[in-house]
Amino acid sequence: MVLETKLTSMFDIKYPIVAAPMGPFYTTELTVAVSEAGGLGVLSHTNLFGKSSLKEMKDNMEYVIEHTDKPFGFNIRTARLQIDAATLCRVIPKFISNNPKLREQCVYVVTSAGTPKMMQNGSFRRLKETGSQIKHFHVAPALWLADKCVSAGVDGVVVTGWEGGGHQSYEKISTLVLLQQVKNKYPNIPLIACGGFASGEGLASALAMGADGVAMGSRFIASKESEFHAKYKNVIPDAKASDTVYVTGVLGPIRLWKNEYSLHHGVISSKEEKLSEETQLTPEKALEDQKHYEMTYEGNITDGAVLLGQSIGAIDSIESCKDIIENIVKIAEKRLSESYRYIH
Repeated sequence: MVLETKLTSMFDIKYPIVAAPMGPFYTTELTVAVSEAGGLGVLSHTNLFGKSSLKEMKDNMEYVIEHTDKPFGFNIRTARLQIDAATLCRVIPKFISNNPKLREQCVYVVTSAGTPKMMQNGSFRRLKETGSQIKHFHVAPALWLADKCVSAGVDGVVVTGWEGGGHQSYEKISTLVLLQQVKNKYPNIPLIACGGFASGEGLASALAMGADGVAMGSRFIASKESEFHAKYKNVIPDAKASDTVYVTGVLGPIRLWKNEYSLHHGVISSKEEKLSEETQLTPEKALEDQKHYEMTYEGNITDGAVLLGQSIGAIDSIESCKDIIENIVKIAEKRLSESYRYIH
């Protein structure tokens, strides 16, 4: 059996499995490994330790095309408070346009945590006019956000339920419900399901519900090739699904592993409340929050912001990306084949 979906055809990949955006952490080696294994690796929007996110993105892209000839993508967070987003959305498409190898291999951009419209600019349109096959997806953790994505003219939507690690919405809608909502309303748009996926059963269920593939974050953090600190990775195999907590982060709601940082971080119940809080945000406070991500990257998992989703309860090992992907696909194929017995 071969799993062929809109996603595998669109990106010319072997398996309908994508790495979820995992900024601000580095995912350069991970991107190479996921793409080499037949999935679609995705570079993070990285701005740790005061480095230029633009330079880091360019360097990371050049590294990827030096180490694999497979397709890959990248992420830009387009939140209100992400001051580098507009520059990245304008400059990176130009950078890709000027590099024939990048133009061939960089086939996917996923924007998140803000508006999809920021990527729909002249630079991106001109990149497509050069013959690039790049597609723009946006992360939608609620139905009304999926509406905005479609109105903005995206090529596809990443449907993310609140089980997932990282940025979420205030609505707290599960992937199971949200995927049904978006599929029913937009039956023809390519969909990537994200939030809670770490197994063959998860992939099979997403495909059966009409998704064209899945995106995984926590499962790929717990891989041998990922750049995440060993202490971060080692949290996952023994963790329970209940070991994460939904709190308010810098850009909005966020799901983190339970530790000293997250358990004393609080939660804001509405977007209006968050906007009010932002008016009081000082540069010092923003820098303080950033330091907690840097702590995590350096291995301080007690005081750092450890982004993980509820799928950690379904992960019991740290494996190579090749083994992760092939095992998930093998089990998904088995589960989908077994489901035929229900049809008479």
